[in-house]
Amino acid sequence: MRTNRRAKQTTARADRPPEDFEISENASSPQVILDRLQRLHPKLIDLSLDRLERLLGLLDNPEQKLPPVIHVAGTNGKGSTIAMLRAIYEAAGRKVHADTSPHLVRYNERFYIAGKEIEDAPLVEILEECEQANAGAPITHFEITTAAAFLAFSRTPADVLLLEVGLGGRFDATNVIEKPAVSVITPVSMDHMGFLGDTIEKIAFEKAGILKPGVPAVIGPQEPAALTVIEARAAEVGAPLYRYGKEWGVAEGGDGMLFSSDGTTRRYPRPALLGAHQIFNAGQALMAADLAESSVETTEGARAKGITEASWPGRMQELEDGALTDYLAPGSMLWVDGGHNESAASSVAAILDGWADERRALPVHLLFGSLNTRDPAAYLKHLRGRAARLYVMPIPGEENSLTEDELMDGAKRAAMPAIPVPTIQQALRDSQKKGAAVRFLICGSLYLAGHALGLNRSA
Repeated sequence: MRTNRRAKQTTARADRPPEDFEISENASSPQVILDRLQRLHPKLIDLSLDRLERLLGLLDNPEQKLPPVIHVAGTNGKGSTIAMLRAIYEAAGRKVHADTSPHLVRYNERFYIAGKEIEDAPLVEILEECEQANAGAPITHFEITTAAAFLAFSRTPADVLLLEVGLGGRFDATNVIEKPAVSVITPVSMDHMGFLGDTIEKIAFEKAGILKPGVPAVIGPQEPAALTVIEARAAEVGAPLYRYGKEWGVAEGGDGMLFSSDGTTRRYPRPALLGAHQIFNAGQALMAADLAESSVETTEGARAKGITEASWPGRMQELEDGALTDYLAPGSMLWVDGGHNESAASSVAAILDGWADERRALPVHLLFGSLNTRDPAAYLKHLRGRAARLYVMPIPGEENSLTEDELMDGAKRAAMPAIPVPTIQQALRDSQKKGAAVRFLICGSLYLAGHALGLNRSA
């Protein structure tokens, strides 16, 4: 029996769909269908999972026909933790499904099926099937595409599904999974306050909504206020907790890292992903793999290999070849990072500090863009004094991007002089005018990172 997940109704429901609903537009590409599905978004909604559960019922409940699920919520580190888990399981010879968001360049990136990104044809087929079953009823874009993901996953055998929460947790579409093998809550910080609440306690409460009775939960490093809320929710539902600093720990150790749990300490190599914070993400992945061992077996060798081979595009990623790197002077380096909140900016600052200590230190030039749901000054203040030059630009193709004036104002409030540019190419040209080598970092938004990656792939 399903639990009642409805919150207090905040607005009225949209009208019922027309009984004569039919698909009349050409659906030859995923984007055509995705654009059409966007129009179904309810103008008036309530906070519940009713819309998705109705559709899943019409699809014969694919969410009940999945391999063991590791369900990951949190503010920072979700994607990196999943990337390391995926690499660990694949190193152990396991077939892995993964559902992550947002995508960077192609929507297909969100659906990773038995080790491969879904191709256009099966994606079109699965989206059309969900669209037909939904029959024009009001539903959010994320809800219907989550249903499509579950449908695709249910039809291809795999050993494990790594499932990333889209937003929050309690009413996120992924939270229809009633009995995951393991839950994970990565560090919680202030983000999406317009949806999740304006205090760390409110946000932690939403994230803790993924905790389930009897399902072990890995809890990453948390602020005390967030941890208190998570512990209270776990006690209420009966979810065993494995908390950083209590049931498990991780720390740098020489040229590697030390992971401790259950009274033992194991040594692993350092993560391939850049930044000291990736040590904690690796610890979360290792603890989740430990707890899921009875459902999905691994080996110590696979864990070590996975940590050192995991990749996560758009997260402190160096671009070594491509259309954008052609603009660089000899010896220059081009990096992309999609972190968008203050915690991400703090991690970037730590990496920049490390760059400054290297023998081959190069001047750092930044290109920053952000959505209008963010305060640019709150991000940029962490980078003050760490860059020789700052460029700002609106994110191309994003109607919710901050404008040039808003970005310039944010830079001014962060006490960072900025140069506005219309394109990434223009920023690179200006940066390299004197022919001196620099480290150029594009940062502030996953959407900007995705735009950069798309440009770099183009001929």
